[in-house]
Amino acid sequence: MTAQSIAERTKNLVAVAMGRTPADLVIRDGKWVNVQSGEIIPHTDIAITGERIAYVGEDASHAIGDDTKIIEAEGRYLVPGLLDAHMHVESGMVTMTEFVRAVAPRGTTGMFVDPHEIANVFGLDGVRLMVDEADQQPIHVWVQIPSCVPSAPGLETPGAELGPKEVEEAMAWEHVIGLGEVMNFPGVFMGDEKMHAEMAVTRAAGKTIGGHYASPDLGLPFHGYVAGGPEDDHEGTRLEDAIARVRQGMKLTMRYGSGWLDVATQVKAITEKGLDPRHFLLCTDDIHAETLVNEGHMDRAVRHTIAQGVDPLTVIQMATINTATHFGLAKDMGQIAPGRYADVLLVSDLHHFRAELVIAKGRVLAEDGKWLIDLPNVNYPEWATQSVHLKKDLTAEDFRLPVSGLRASLVANVIGVIENQAPTRHLRLLVEAQNGEIKVDLERDLAKIALVERHKATGVVQIGLVQGFGLGANCAIATTVAHDCHHMIVVGTDEAQMAQVANAVAEANGGQAAVKDGEIIGQVELPIAGLMSDQRAEIVAEKAATVLEGFRACGSTLNNPNMQLSLLALVVIPELRISDLGLVDAVNFKFIPVVEEANKA
Repeated sequence: MTAQSIAERTKNLVAVAMGRTPADLVIRDGKWVNVQSGEIIPHTDIAITGERIAYVGEDASHAIGDDTKIIEAEGRYLVPGLLDAHMHVESGMVTMTEFVRAVAPRGTTGMFVDPHEIANVFGLDGVRLMVDEADQQPIHVWVQIPSCVPSAPGLETPGAELGPKEVEEAMAWEHVIGLGEVMNFPGVFMGDEKMHAEMAVTRAAGKTIGGHYASPDLGLPFHGYVAGGPEDDHEGTRLEDAIARVRQGMKLTMRYGSGWLDVATQVKAITEKGLDPRHFLLCTDDIHAETLVNEGHMDRAVRHTIAQGVDPLTVIQMATINTATHFGLAKDMGQIAPGRYADVLLVSDLHHFRAELVIAKGRVLAEDGKWLIDLPNVNYPEWATQSVHLKKDLTAEDFRLPVSGLRASLVANVIGVIENQAPTRHLRLLVEAQNGEIKVDLERDLAKIALVERHKATGVVQIGLVQGFGLGANCAIATTVAHDCHHMIVVGTDEAQMAQVANAVAEANGGQAAVKDGEIIGQVELPIAGLMSDQRAEIVAEKAATVLEGFRACGSTLNNPNMQLSLLALVVIPELRISDLGLVDAVNFKFIPVVEEANKA
């Protein structure tokens, strides 16, 4: 924006504030939730011109003209639009536009999006798709350029790669706010040139470096990571994680998504330890379409945080001004004040937070959850909808786990699922070989997990073992939503069912499916990068729900097994993961065998 155009805008704002020019919209008689001063001020009017606020005060009648639209707040709270400090649109299984359609009526008027899911499939071309679509939205969508594609070089093979050159190019794009979560935390504290070069070009551009320190080790590696430059972190799960990050100058981004529920433990840093809440943000990180439709988005996170005993005004600050300040945008958003974007919610009850009217960029978008404007139509190129490439149709033989030698008793390195958390456990279990292979063990909840390479049609199928899904006999589930490499993950208790479900997902050009007793009992098609559907969130939620029902029909009682499954290839989160290159010890960042002799364990 040129200096001249900024001057024209501010002159117009002044003219409306002074009553020389009528406002486009005036909201009358609300309770001003003033996140900048920490007050709630009754009997407040707001005058809006174009996309921005011109006046906030007791009486805006001087700004009302013949054509001014008037909204009567009738004593309701005037709340700044909610900001999601860190999230991945792709995890909602819908496009950017459809994600906005699902969340804006609930009060989300700004999102800080890291599209590293699509980047792992299509590289910078995929990121550009997301940036261009962000530009068309009626709310604010800021994009962070993915920092770790692949997430851990040498431990996985994504569909594309990004490096310092691509990051530097993208930093000049409009709507790019910074560098996405730096997941390769060992690379930071070990001085990896690529990671430090990416952070350097981001800092040189004056933009924010996102963090992702997924280790429980708060010793020297943590201190080295913070010294490297990441400015926020959402990977903490414990009280001590929250305290350490804030003390070291990071912004703690507490996530409350579909599968990662980390607010309750960490917010005790405020409620019990008295830490300054200005350094706490809220985010959803990964949130499922079904959660969006049935429970909410940032409004859900706000309600949950309030339920932990935090004052509603403090919680709203975490979801508004704290986030805007962190990203250097407080002069434009995150508060109801002159000169800022007119992002205003009308809410009757802060404790049971629900947006009744949503205004973003000066436009009334939704009322009582219903859209009042049209959203853009976005067409995706053919290359974006043809991303699942298998070398051949898969068979039961591809999912065997053969072992060599004559020993019957072996020790298996098993991925242990932890409910509602991203980390896994590295389990070591005795297993028995049967006819030269390891079979599933239903009594011990020991299932097979496979990673099927789907970007280059190499034919690679890596087999491992997993415990914690609770699957019964003759079941299998497959997904191409497999953070961050986004190959295909298959978990199951029967090799033939695993082949069947994998082939069904490939035929649909991506998505998720569940099979039991030879029948597909749940499926959601995600043809855009194998990650997203261009259908409405409600439709995708209904289809995704059939996959969750498939998990339950197969015996799983996990809160959100879908999200748990999608992270089992994320090799930068401890303790044990699987990649297209093998089983990964994600604590020591090395490959280990799936099974080994007992006397070597």
